Amino acid sequence: MESSAPGKVILCGEHSVVYGYPAMAAPVMGVRCRAWVEAAASGSGLSLVAVDLGERLALRAAPPDQPLAALARLVLAHLGCEEPDAVLTVHSDLPIAGGLGSGAAVSVAAARALAGFLGVTLSPAALSALAYEVEKLHHGTPSGIDNTVIAWERPVYFVKGQPPEVLAIPAPLRLLIADSGIGAVTREAVAAVRQRREAHPAYYEARFAQIGALVSAARAAWEQQDLPTLGQLLDANQALLAEIGVSTPRLEALITAARQAGALGAKLTGSGMGGNIIALVTAEGMPAVADALRAAGAVHVWQTITE
Repeated sequence: MESSAPGKVILCGEHSVVYGYPAMAAPVMGVRCRAWVEAAASGSGLSLVAVDLGERLALRAAPPDQPLAALARLVLAHLGCEEPDAVLTVHSDLPIAGGLGSGAAVSVAAARALAGFLGVTLSPAALSALAYEVEKLHHGTPSGIDNTVIAWERPVYFVKGQPPEVLAIPAPLRLLIADSGIGAVTREAVAAVRQRREAHPAYYEARFAQIGALVSAARAAWEQQDLPTLGQLLDANQALLAEIGVSTPRLEALITAARQAGALGAKLTGSGMGGNIIALVTAEGMPAVADALRAAGAVHVWQTITE
């Protein structure tokens, strides 16, 4: 049984989404995590193989906080099934700690494959809920947006604690994703913002509210296919993210290179402090912006069209 799950980009709304403001995200369909389950010898139990990490372990011996093992246990408990004699293998094209939802993609792909091996098709809602529990191991206090957009594989408008709203968008977006080469640890970035917010609540609440308003305006611009305005809103979101302390000189250099090469807008995506930036581009302008990002030192540049 094989399955896969896409990465994701947050178009706008990072960090403020943790505090109840909206965010908008979209799946990155061309960059995916793959999982497959194969039968094993009777009595062998479930083995877990993470190809990219070079890890293989038995579920029976795995610690409670090992993410793939935690996910497998959650799936088995959800289905009311005993541990099968099988091998669950995961392999991802998504960079770890890059802000593209690699942890949630692994969880969704693995849950879908394991459940399928056991004869069950999990709904997007069930996949999202299972992945969210594992996201707590990765991120401490996750917003829930990663597991939501990856499980549904559709653009979503998301407010923490409310059902996600799948967006009916008339046309996709062309994006370039550039990897800064610096790992981004979401748990640490979220915790640092939380500490600063506690020390300066008025400053941070004002900026979170501004980001929330930008998200609503960006949704309207996308629905109306007003890409120049959408690009300006992405730029404005980046300025606010810099003000709350999650941008870096490396990220700013990539963002500047993209804008100077003709991107309609550019910003970091994810928790910041490293990871990736996104650039909104036209079909005609995409090659020049991609070249500029590589020249500015991007470790990887992916071209994608959000679905």
